[in-house]
Amino acid sequence: MSARGAERLATAGVIAGASLLLLLLAIPIGSLVVRGGVAGVNALAADVELRNALLLTAACATAATFATILLGTPLAYLLARDRVPGGVALATLLELPLLIPHPVAGIALLLAFGRQTWIGGVLGRAGLGIVGSSTGIALAMLFVAAPLYMSAAREAIARVDRRYEDVARTLGDSPWRAVRRVTLPLARRGIVAAAIVMWARAVSEFGAIVILTYNPKVVSVLSYDRFTAYGLDAALPVAAVLVLLALVPLLALRSLRAGASPLERSG
Repeated sequence: MSARGAERLATAGVIAGASLLLLLLAIPIGSLVVRGGVAGVNALAADVELRNALLLTAACATAATFATILLGTPLAYLLARDRVPGGVALATLLELPLLIPHPVAGIALLLAFGRQTWIGGVLGRAGLGIVGSSTGIALAMLFVAAPLYMSAAREAIARVDRRYEDVARTLGDSPWRAVRRVTLPLARRGIVAAAIVMWARAVSEFGAIVILTYNPKVVSVLSYDRFTAYGLDAALPVAAVLVLLALVPLLALRSLRAGASPLERSG
């Protein structure tokens, strides 16, 4: 076989493989949206339980995301600048929840914050009970999705040249003022993208939530509940709504990317 013939064969193989992968991803999602999408949108007007589950899901994911931004961004900066002793070990610990099966994550949270634990008892007396509450849902979302934010935010901050901070400090800024006025604005687009990814991951969580907080129900748990109780047809509208909800952060990420400057895209 000639070199040109081998190249054409390789190209055809790549195209066939890419097409197969695309079909494997698109067909299930397309089938779900086609079969349940219209019913799901219609159900939002009539199905109070679905509407409440959707609002609860969005609210808890938003709370978990904002808490992670507030608590995690300073740590992401310190890790990006190698200013934390044992930074490699700490980064590994932060990423570990990504590798834990999510029902196992729920069991771990239950062992740490359940009603019979010391921490769970203190939180319960303070009116912040974890098991069977929206607080527990937000905690489970944070546990499984915060590592995505931390990793992406750390990378966004690491791409900002430290010399900009040094210049700000020579002009009289304190170290943290330089970070706030220089580094964070330059890393803002990456940090916002990290937050969107975390929110999307939190919205889709099921395994940890169903262990820690079966009720009140988020959309993923409601979909599972209706499937086990009433079958596929009952679960389709709920599942389709969850897929349509996933389009929101995806479109936000695409808009963020489209609005980036050439320098930001290359970074």
